[in-house]
Amino acid sequence: MAPRAMPRLALVLAAAMLLLLLLAPPRAADATLHPVDYLALQSIRRALNDLPGSRFFSTWDFTSDPCAAFSGVSCSPTGRVVSLALGDPRAGAPGLTGPLPSTALSQLTALTSLSLVPGRVTGRLTLPLTTLPSLRFLALSNNLLAGALPAAFSPSLRTIDLSHNSLAGALPPALLRLPALRVLVLAHNALAGAIPTSAAVTSPLIHLDLRANRLAGGLPASLPSTLVYLSLADNRLSGHVGPALRRLTRLAFLDLGRNWFSGEVPPDLLALRGIRYLQLRHNAFSGALRVAAGRGVSPGATLDLSHNKLTGRVPPELADAGAVYLNGNRFAGEVPREVAAAAEQGRMRVLFLQDNFLTGIGVNGVPASAAVCAHLNCVAPPPAVVAACPAKGGRGRRRPPAQCGGHRG
Repeated sequence: MAPRAMPRLALVLAAAMLLLLLLAPPRAADATLHPVDYLALQSIRRALNDLPGSRFFSTWDFTSDPCAAFSGVSCSPTGRVVSLALGDPRAGAPGLTGPLPSTALSQLTALTSLSLVPGRVTGRLTLPLTTLPSLRFLALSNNLLAGALPAAFSPSLRTIDLSHNSLAGALPPALLRLPALRVLVLAHNALAGAIPTSAAVTSPLIHLDLRANRLAGGLPASLPSTLVYLSLADNRLSGHVGPALRRLTRLAFLDLGRNWFSGEVPPDLLALRGIRYLQLRHNAFSGALRVAAGRGVSPGATLDLSHNKLTGRVPPELADAGAVYLNGNRFAGEVPREVAAAAEQGRMRVLFLQDNFLTGIGVNGVPASAAVCAHLNCVAPPPAVVAACPAKGGRGRRRPPAQCGGHRG
């Protein structure tokens, strides 16, 4: 080759290299993130927007490396998105708006965690969770999601929170049989039908929250015995609860309030040593309130059995509780001295007995830290227990004698 041709060849090669650099896609995004995940994030960005006051997507600049620069995105060493937290997580921060990008989300097949802050994200929950085999954490609460729950789920799921949306339809039986599921929160939706009776007895579920839906039918006896937290309040459930609750010996929190349950309150339930909060108010429980022989209630527990049809005498075993609500029942006779003493000494911070048929209160004074109410009984309440009563309902009054003749306890 002629010596004069060498500079010209070098110039051509340099120009070609410059052209290749100009035409190449951004190096950081291309080199560090899997192409499928890169395209999925682009689709998510096109679908969702910040609500006024939110700047979550301000860092989503696709000329930079999503794994290093994007808010809410975490990647594995191999360049796969493993965690996606959409929206500013600070309390009170505005969320996102737009349709849930289910198709794009399903392409992030390495996801282990997917969350969405409260906002106004809409659409049906058509996310095919079986395409996300490693997904362990799913939280899409406080948005505007509608439609039915998926029929199948990733077997790796440990936590599901879809509360405060508009989800409807039935509970899929497979949901309560997931082999790794510990926490399931579907509260404040429009779910209907019965709780599946095929729930796996051997499920590891410890936290189940289905309150404020439209569930009907009875309480299945197959609920997992591992449950520590169970809330089914504000539904349309009915029937007796004894067979189902007898196995749930680990319960620390139970809320069955505002349903149509009936029959007696299981004596073993009141005596569960781990129970800290027992809420049975606004049901149709009836008969005498009994505590299992030789056992008392858990010290300091809150027991709310108000607004039922319970009769007979107040059990003295309730004296160890921290707060007792028995108002709106049909209790008669005298309040046991043990219970009255617990209120007088401040060991029981709340004792509500109003709207019953009690013939003796026995509480002469309470400390400022305690609240005792006993109006609308068959005896006038002492002045010391009137101030804490609700303003409505005839505070300080007693029942007319004609209402008390058949309630001797």
